[in-house]
Amino acid sequence: MMETMEEPSGEQEMNLRCGMVAVVGAANAGKSSLINRLMGEKISIVSPVAQTTRNQIRAIHTEERGQVVFLDTPGVHQAKKPLNQQMNKMARASIEGVDVLMLVVDRSEKPALEVDGWIRKVLKEDGVPAILVMNKCDREDRASEALKTLWAQLQEEKGKERPLTWVTVSAETGKGCDALLEDLFQRMPPGPLLFPEDMASDFPRKLVMADIIREKFFHRLHQELPHSVAVWIEHLNETEKEWKVSAVVYVRAQSQKGIVIGKKGRLIKAVKGEAATDIAEAYGQRIRLELNVKVEKDWDKNFWMLKKLGYVS
Repeated sequence: MMETMEEPSGEQEMNLRCGMVAVVGAANAGKSSLINRLMGEKISIVSPVAQTTRNQIRAIHTEERGQVVFLDTPGVHQAKKPLNQQMNKMARASIEGVDVLMLVVDRSEKPALEVDGWIRKVLKEDGVPAILVMNKCDREDRASEALKTLWAQLQEEKGKERPLTWVTVSAETGKGCDALLEDLFQRMPPGPLLFPEDMASDFPRKLVMADIIREKFFHRLHQELPHSVAVWIEHLNETEKEWKVSAVVYVRAQSQKGIVIGKKGRLIKAVKGEAATDIAEAYGQRIRLELNVKVEKDWDKNFWMLKKLGYVS
């Protein structure tokens, strides 16, 4: 991403290509990692644990060619709880009014049921140009043949043909990502910038900080209870000398509180240090971070808690 960009003249604006791309797919396909790679900086939470993105995040890539706005959505998955249902609803609604639909799949895994559902959705939404991005090409290919066979079968089943561009990339190594970005710019409509050129995301600052903290728990808790954790920035005091950030870490049950804190407080102390460092780097400010763990019974089933946390609009 460019650090500075002169105010475009009328003639320059006519040469700009600006538009929106819905980035969709099954949980843990690598959507957030791919967006971060295309952006050249970290915008979305990245974790080896599936279903980490809980909000729709706009990542705004601006350069000489124009502006591509990525809508990073929660991965669609089996939804039994209100939180998961809301995430699925948000993901499916994200394709409305965009210029390109970009379906990201994990090429290293056999297509799951969620992938089948998204491919059907792509075929149905034939009014939007679509790209199927097979991510993780740095690993063994276990999906390409099955995906192409499924696509051909569905077109025959529905009696319709739908143009679909197939792209292979690796968000991990960057392979194929420059070509993908070039393709996206070619598909954007001519027009002026949609957002200020120095804006990388319109995601609220407090939610960004909460996601950074939550990510650190995800990395340390692994499969133990990461989806039981939510983070809320209770206070943010910005001064010239430093920013004081006070966050509440919510868990669903009393038994989970000790796990999040860790033996002799080691886990939460490590999370605090890592998160403070990342937040400081993100905003170029000295950060004093305070974390408090609270039990909010079944917070992920409470509509008002989900709304407070930004998971329900």
